[in-house]
Amino acid sequence: MPSILQVALDTPLHRLFDYRLPDDAGTVQPGSLVEVPFGRTRQVGIALGPVADSTVGAGKLRDVIRVLDDRPALSPDILRLAQFCADYYHYPLGAILLATLPPRLKNATPFVADTPWLVLTEAGQAAEPGARARAQRALLDALRAAPQARDALRAQKQGRHAAALVAAGWAAWTSVPPPTADAPRTAESPPATAGQQAALDALLPALGKFGVHLVHGVTGSGKSELYLRLIDAVLARGRQALVLIPEIALTPQLEQHFRRRFPGRRFATLHSGLGEKERAENWLAAPECDVLLGTRLSVFAPLPRLGLIVVDEEHDASFKQQDGLRYSARDVAIARAKQRGVPVVLGSATPSLESYAQALSGRYQLIELKQRAISQARLPDIELVDLKHIPLDNGLTRPALQALTDTLGRGEQSLVFLNRRGYAPALYCPSCGWVSPCPRCSARLVLHRTSHRLKCHHCGLESRIPTECPSCGNPDLKPLGQGTQRLEETLTARLPAARIRRIDRDTMRPRAWAELGAAVHGGEIDILVGTQMLAKGHDFPNMTLALILDTDGALYSPDFRATERLFAQLMQVAGRAGRADKPGRVLIQTAFPDHPLFRYLQRHDFSGYARALLAQRRQLDLPPFTRQVLLRAEAPTMAAALAFLQRAAALAPATAGVSVFAATPAPMARVANLERAQLLIQSAQRQALQAFVRDWRPQFDSIRPRVARWSLDVDPLLF
Repeated sequence: MPSILQVALDTPLHRLFDYRLPDDAGTVQPGSLVEVPFGRTRQVGIALGPVADSTVGAGKLRDVIRVLDDRPALSPDILRLAQFCADYYHYPLGAILLATLPPRLKNATPFVADTPWLVLTEAGQAAEPGARARAQRALLDALRAAPQARDALRAQKQGRHAAALVAAGWAAWTSVPPPTADAPRTAESPPATAGQQAALDALLPALGKFGVHLVHGVTGSGKSELYLRLIDAVLARGRQALVLIPEIALTPQLEQHFRRRFPGRRFATLHSGLGEKERAENWLAAPECDVLLGTRLSVFAPLPRLGLIVVDEEHDASFKQQDGLRYSARDVAIARAKQRGVPVVLGSATPSLESYAQALSGRYQLIELKQRAISQARLPDIELVDLKHIPLDNGLTRPALQALTDTLGRGEQSLVFLNRRGYAPALYCPSCGWVSPCPRCSARLVLHRTSHRLKCHHCGLESRIPTECPSCGNPDLKPLGQGTQRLEETLTARLPAARIRRIDRDTMRPRAWAELGAAVHGGEIDILVGTQMLAKGHDFPNMTLALILDTDGALYSPDFRATERLFAQLMQVAGRAGRADKPGRVLIQTAFPDHPLFRYLQRHDFSGYARALLAQRRQLDLPPFTRQVLLRAEAPTMAAALAFLQRAAALAPATAGVSVFAATPAPMARVANLERAQLLIQSAQRQALQAFVRDWRPQFDSIRPRVARWSLDVDPLLF
């Protein structure tokens, strides 16, 4: 009798699907990828195991088309992690499981990974080819010394001999070569500072068991060195390390740094900047690697020997997915570490208030690095330029220009930070007041002069720059405000001798970071102009000045997290200055120099500011002292979006301790021609809130008419 197989599919439905497994299919391991019919199409799904019976009639059950045995099954720990995410984020299990896979592996087309390395097998260690097989013997001897690249073997016309060794079982093709015998497993490391050694004394005994450890270290304190030493200890035990980083841009330079430290180890990287084939091959190579570096989705990578998870810059908002499965990679990393019984290290100079509150309560171990790793380096002096008394000239004040000139004269480097790419935030008509609107969003079209386009940074719409005002016909349109392109133009005109490089998403690609690092370290750049891409993870020893422009908007933002993010951003940018033996200086242009945030910042007092913010949050009943879920709705009209949310609120179960607020338009009310509204639910108890949403979510399917698209955001960061 054919068995029945439960399959998870990438659909918005919170259910699994039953299929008949043909007799000749054999046993299907849970986690295997299968191709099945679905409606009029075919889909790749994840087999979760057989079931004794099905609610679907035997005559309606459809057959599994085939098992995709050209790719490995998802491991039991990944299946458990996906189930945790499905339960906590109230998202379909099938959609989560398929989201963990590289796109190429979700395609049923047969996939064969490149295997560019020929390596010796155990049988080949003592193999002795016949006396006449001199070429095979020579190739075996070469393999005993080091793996051989396929391209090199082809160039030497040894492909036939390689095939003979593979056929004999003496060699095999692989995607990730084992380390060469003579390569040192770990390169020599610099002496640990007193702070680093104290941290290691606390962390090393914790290896091998679950625990969350928050490393709060000032910028330049050597957190990366601490990670490397912990990873070395984990690798020595035969285990693997997963390192999560927030930005794709940081992956190449961090990979180089890790490879220099561990020349005899195997590495893999995973991020969306890789091509589909390379990403699939790296995912397939992950089980054999020693260290995996990647961005948030890497938290789901297959790592059977996992021994340590590191989340660098744990406060960074990019660890939270903002569409589809709205998960926090930091929180999922903690869940995975708990399931596997391994430690997780969260590192940041400006930890999130959620993590810091957990550390203050004792749930996380707090480890502090209060001094910079280089003994001569000290934290930079932070000065405020009061815009109420000093006028701006194209976005810059006279003290700022003088500081740049002085730094240039000393042969040192500067960073000018403006978190707004493009030439100007909008195009403006001084005659009638028209400001370039996006026709599809509640936003302005940003002027990009280098590409001669107006672009929306929310929906991606682009249009030509108009020759005259669409409202009144005035041909004299002006750029309104400053972007990094305009700032670069201004600095080039004011400092013609300076070698200036702009760093933002319009200029940089992941592979360009290695070239940038070499240029900065080689003294080929005097001034870096950039956005938040420059704010974290970069170590430029000759950079002594950080100039920060136009940050006041966050001080009067309605978002309760705005000042927390601003403080972290300013401290991270300030931390780029004075990281070596030369003193650093930071200038911040602001119209609010008396704001308490700047007083804490000038003292480099994250702990003081965090405690003050936590006291405010407790009084206002805000996270981390309460838990939140946001129900979002999108519809062609705002009335439809709000009507859906109001009907959903009417269906909410009465639950003690859970508050359901009124539906309101979203702060960015219109994106890509869809009106957006939201409804906030919160509770001081996580379990009560989870139980509420678990009972409430199925009610949404009964709401008619279905004119709105909805999503749930558990622990939202952005509103």
